[in-house]
Amino acid sequence: PHERFNWDAPIVISSHDPARLYFASQRVWRSDDRGDSWRAISDDLSRGIDRFTMPMMGRVWSYDSPWDLYAMSKFGSITSLAESPLNENLIYAGTDDGVVQVSEDGGRNWRRTTTLPGVPEFFFVNDIKADLFDENTVYLAADDHKTGDFRPFLLRSRDRGRTWQSMRGDLPDRHLVWRLVQDHVNKDMFFAGTEFGVFVTLNAGRNWVKLSGGVPNIPFRDLVIQKRENDLVGATFGRGFYILDDYSPLREVSAQTLQSESILFKPRDAHWYVPKRPFGCAAAGCKSSMGSQLYIADNPPFGAVITYYLPEDIRSRKETRREREKALEKAGSNTPYPGWDGLKEEATEDAPAVILTVRDADGNVVQRIDGPVKAGFHRVAWDLRYPDSGPWAEASARPPWQPPAAGVMAPPGTYSVTMAVRRDGELGEESDAQEFNVVSIRKPTLMGPSQTERLAFSREVETLSGKVRGDHKTLGEINDAMTKLKSVIGRSQGDASLYSEAHAMHKRVMALRERLGGNEQRDIANDSGPVSILDRLGVAGFGERSSLYGPTTTQKNSLDIAKRQYATFASDLDQLLSKDLPALKSKLDAAGTPWSPGLGLLRSP
Repeated sequence: PHERFNWDAPIVISSHDPARLYFASQRVWRSDDRGDSWRAISDDLSRGIDRFTMPMMGRVWSYDSPWDLYAMSKFGSITSLAESPLNENLIYAGTDDGVVQVSEDGGRNWRRTTTLPGVPEFFFVNDIKADLFDENTVYLAADDHKTGDFRPFLLRSRDRGRTWQSMRGDLPDRHLVWRLVQDHVNKDMFFAGTEFGVFVTLNAGRNWVKLSGGVPNIPFRDLVIQKRENDLVGATFGRGFYILDDYSPLREVSAQTLQSESILFKPRDAHWYVPKRPFGCAAAGCKSSMGSQLYIADNPPFGAVITYYLPEDIRSRKETRREREKALEKAGSNTPYPGWDGLKEEATEDAPAVILTVRDADGNVVQRIDGPVKAGFHRVAWDLRYPDSGPWAEASARPPWQPPAAGVMAPPGTYSVTMAVRRDGELGEESDAQEFNVVSIRKPTLMGPSQTERLAFSREVETLSGKVRGDHKTLGEINDAMTKLKSVIGRSQGDASLYSEAHAMHKRVMALRERLGGNEQRDIANDSGPVSILDRLGVAGFGERSSLYGPTTTQKNSLDIAKRQYATFASDLDQLLSKDLPALKSKLDAAGTPWSPGLGLLRSP
């Protein structure tokens, strides 16, 4: 007879032998050579009913009635298969016409069940899974929605399918279950893909919690756990799929801890590499110039992903007051006036923040990261870099093609993270440290100097670059201020030569700034002038964002030149800032020069 394959005919790769495959029609088929040849290991395991003889909408219909047979699966087929990971001879099969079959001898003999407690007859087996820890336990998700019954039927058998008990727990009504997967570490933790999303249980089905996190209310027809990464992958009926990266923190929670404790979870190992940045992209993950119709899903966050949980919001004084007032307003009571002192405290209070502190193996602070303060689970990624040492700048001042500011890449090794809450500028007690590893995904093509040498060199370049960029910005502000200052000098009643002295000082400021960053007029014309200190440091730090190799001899030479040039520059800048400009300010003050931003920037002697 012909084979009847379900639309979603099940296929299983054996956990005992990767060359062994199972596939199913109304029979179970086995291949031991990766599908090159097949043999049936069962007879028909379905009821074998001719669907034309079955009642539909209360009666049996004529052959000449409209039938949409080409858009339907063949009836009387196997819809789910499972092989026990603990016993290669223990195989389970479920059908679309209400049959569960069990073989304990590799398919030579099968034991049949057609009734399940609390489940209507002719149920559809959506999923069947053998337990990962107990050879005798098996799980089954049944479905009867084709008759209008959308209840979730989720069952467990502890005796290889002879008797069954419900593990639906408090799953909502009408959330029929499509798929069930068991965690490979915590035997009582399961995920269920339902008609309206994904649920998790931490107590073997007594209680279920829906996972939200931006997932829409759509059917999840399949779930798979990527064991190496502890990722949960869910395929939807909308032809898309979602990934919950590293769900392992869920293993550490309970109903009691979620109600009372803030929790910092142990991060998984972070992969050490330089993220690809396509041409034309300011940041990794961009699709460059491939057109607006090209869809690219987000990659997981780069770096070490830190997970924490807050049982309640961390509120400011104003938010705390408003929370009290809302309760009073709801009850129709008065809302007391907090007083001017109270309002002043609210206005001057610093916003609360969660501070995550990353340290290296020696306990040195590498990076501090702000995190959200709302109740619930949060994830923050450390980008595996030290802080940027550059001066403050408006975020909008960065050109769209320029990558965001970032510090030097930290080397592979062991790190730790702690969590603390900052309230009104004061940092509270830190949590216990959670260790994690930063691991290279491959050996570098060219080994070059050690990572210790690369880090020391890169941080020296970064530190000097921060000073130079800060001085360049300071001189830029003084340059603008001198222009404004000269505009008010004429309104003073002092010596008229003060304008000439201020103008000469202005030229010195512009000359010093040119030594740092080059001549702006030549830059506009793309005509290179004398090599500036920033140019030298650009060569010394070239490629640090895109490569983990170095430093090269050329880079070392460039840094040495920049250091010598900066030493001379710093002496000249100090003379200007600590002596000459304050002296000019004294003369201007004595002359009664009106205030200007320029006069305010000059130091007092």
